Amino acid sequence: MTIARATTIRGGDDGHFDAIVVGSGFGGSVMTYRLREAGLRVCLLERGRVYPPGSFPRSPYRFQRAFWDPSDGLYGMYNVWSFRHFDALVSSGLGGGSLIYANVTLRKDPSWFVREDLQHGGYEYWPVTAEDLEEHYDRAERMLNAQEYPIRHAPYDKTPRTVAFMHTARQLGWQPMTPKLAVTFANDGEAPVPGEPIREEHPNLHGRTRQTCRLVGECDIGCNYGSKNSLDYNYLSAAVRLGADIRTLCEVRTFRRRDSGGWAVEYVRHDPEREGRRTATRSLPLEEITADRLVISAGTFGSTYLLLRNVQGLPALGTHFSGNGDLLTLAVRPTTTRNGKRVPVLIDGGYGPVITSAVRFEDEVDGGDGRGFYLEDIGYPEFVNWMMQVAESPRALWRWRHIAWQLIRQLVGFERDRETDIGAELSAFMGGADLSAGVLPLAGMGRDVPDGVLKLSRRGMLDADWTIDHSDAYFSRVRSVMQRFAGAMGAEFHDNPVWHFGRRVMTAHPLGGCPMGRNEREGVVDEYGRVFGHDGLYVADGAVMPGSVGANPSLTIAAVADRFADRLIDDALRDRAQAGSSTASKD
Repeated sequence: MTIARATTIRGGDDGHFDAIVVGSGFGGSVMTYRLREAGLRVCLLERGRVYPPGSFPRSPYRFQRAFWDPSDGLYGMYNVWSFRHFDALVSSGLGGGSLIYANVTLRKDPSWFVREDLQHGGYEYWPVTAEDLEEHYDRAERMLNAQEYPIRHAPYDKTPRTVAFMHTARQLGWQPMTPKLAVTFANDGEAPVPGEPIREEHPNLHGRTRQTCRLVGECDIGCNYGSKNSLDYNYLSAAVRLGADIRTLCEVRTFRRRDSGGWAVEYVRHDPEREGRRTATRSLPLEEITADRLVISAGTFGSTYLLLRNVQGLPALGTHFSGNGDLLTLAVRPTTTRNGKRVPVLIDGGYGPVITSAVRFEDEVDGGDGRGFYLEDIGYPEFVNWMMQVAESPRALWRWRHIAWQLIRQLVGFERDRETDIGAELSAFMGGADLSAGVLPLAGMGRDVPDGVLKLSRRGMLDADWTIDHSDAYFSRVRSVMQRFAGAMGAEFHDNPVWHFGRRVMTAHPLGGCPMGRNEREGVVDEYGRVFGHDGLYVADGAVMPGSVGANPSLTIAAVADRFADRLIDDALRDRAQAGSSTASKD
């Protein structure tokens, strides 16, 4: 099955759909599948391209083209946003953020669905509860085939980063865990083995054979082996199989309510054949399709931007923005005492999935000392280790200058009595690889204060008014725990370099902008994703979160979207039945 076969349902004879979904991340993919499963005619519009196994960039040449900016001839998957006080990384491509996320499928803690008094100093009110989402969490976990990292099986039990993280956590009296990951480690009923062909009940939309996790640390730059269960392998493949119309490289520009009812959407088609050439994207021809219902799932920034540009009279639009408490630091060159000497601890960050383990720190609402958060290990692609090794080479060259001189004499033939086996000399020249084998990035995410505001600048561009000032106590707590963790590892603690520019942070989990609320003063959508005052218009993605999820938010976004889909389906089928009844009575 290929993506070209997705375009089998074109609505009615007039091209009209029951629903149009904009964006294919954890909100849009879930909505598209659920609506098509219920028999609704669905069209999904995704601005990015398709990424089958083997298509993700690895070389510097290809990475320079891996960013999203069609105006400058870039059609890649990384979309980097830079605002005054923070930066954010999101994705563009079929499958949205699932293409580059770290696969963690943690649920939002039940006690963290807080309901603060927004009229008297509170910052967030969650109109849904953990109980409301329980069945939807279950559905999403099954669809994503979430599996626990097989830490008790070889070779996974020898993942150095995981072993070191969990050992240090226990040493500090904390309780580490291995969260479920949307990664295939084993076929059903079989032991986990890296690199085995994955047996799928139905062909995926790429028509390619996938492989079980090969432990290469490349989750965040796209898995070329298809090991990670990104949305194109489950929700979207199922939607295609059921006949959903999925259109890639189609970016929505405007939408409006139709006089005859429903919604009209205008979009442009991008042409990756123009890669490397500037394009006046604002002058691209517009195409229009219509539907009874419109679901905006273009991500926190995309969805908020589209509503700011196309909808008026929503007082809460752009509010409750946060970065989900994201903070990145580094524990460098950890050591331990062995036989009375300090020796390096092996981390080998390029081995294993990107995230394998976590520690939960309690929130003040459940007995903690402040706003709660998770501390997680972070891996990275193996080529990052080689980059660090190259950076370390000048120091190594001086340290091993005598060996280097001996090697040079051997290679140019100065040695009369040449030793033909020079493997030991080459190995010694590499040194201990202390830096490349001894860096553990630490990720924190949790309940920062969702007091940010997204808005349009004078030029009509998306702007953000958000700093960590009101979250100072939260970030200080997270950073202090990270420093303590690094100290327990005998490691040097380093902040993310951008932190030194006025405590600037970078987030991979932007949330809010179109928050859920009890009314239009508190939110943009109700607890079922329906935009207040705009019949048939929905938002379903991270933008609807009224505050931080705390844990990695992807599973919660999917569960919320699944809940929204239930209500949209009920409303659509009810309207269809009423229309049929009205037609029958006229006859």
